[in-house]
Amino acid sequence: MKAYRLNRLFNAKSNRCFDVAIDHGFFNERGFLAGIENLEKAVQTVVSAAPDAVQLTVGQAHYLQSIRGKEKPALVLRTDVANVYGSQLPRALFSRMIDSPVEQALRLDATCVVVNLFRIPGEPEVMDQCIQNILRIKPECDRFSVPLMVEPLVFQPNTKAGGYMVDGDLDKILPLVRQAVELGADIIKADPTDAVVDYHRVVEIAGRIPVLVRGGGKAADAEILARTETLVQQGAAGIVYGRNIIQHSDPAGMTRALMAIVHDGANAGDAAKFIRA
Repeated sequence: MKAYRLNRLFNAKSNRCFDVAIDHGFFNERGFLAGIENLEKAVQTVVSAAPDAVQLTVGQAHYLQSIRGKEKPALVLRTDVANVYGSQLPRALFSRMIDSPVEQALRLDATCVVVNLFRIPGEPEVMDQCIQNILRIKPECDRFSVPLMVEPLVFQPNTKAGGYMVDGDLDKILPLVRQAVELGADIIKADPTDAVVDYHRVVEIAGRIPVLVRGGGKAADAEILARTETLVQQGAAGIVYGRNIIQHSDPAGMTRALMAIVHDGANAGDAAKFIRA
């Protein structure tokens, strides 16, 4: 049953999940490699802080899964690759899924698989590819009891904001999150809303499906900690942060600070004490 794998993903104390995303090298963007040029070292640093999960790709999951002992974080396996993140977009955009994604996840002893659901202005074909990816992977996830995490992302127009700039408009996020649930997501991974105090509406629209919040772009420590505290208060079931950890001067300390908020109910000020000056 999927519940058995979800038990490995969600912390027993708080029933929340903290997943550190280190799958950025999948997307062929030079700027995404900052902080993870040496991925083995990055994984070891994050694992030392003991988050609940680490998000990796088929080619790099071995850095996590080869670590000895049963205490290491669960593996969340990225199953799709896209070329939609550049400041200048290529002539043809795509979102492609790896072959036999659930079979590969099982071989790697992954706890969960994750796939995107993009809404990009003027690019309905990419959204169609994402939906096809979800429709393809969903029956296999059900057959083998592997939880499916869907990542609904609303983009701003590339001409306005450049690459990988998400749109926090609640009216755009809500229907996309709901569509991800309707398509069969077991977990939602969604961006924060522009007004963080509105995030309870995202949680509500997802119904019984837990919502993990993406970290988005790099932000100052005080901002990301305060935002996380509010998101937890709004009912988020956890967080999936990448660049705010891996590009931090103290990745392990930032991980511990966020864990204190997510699992222990610490406020942003107390959590900041875990970060080295």
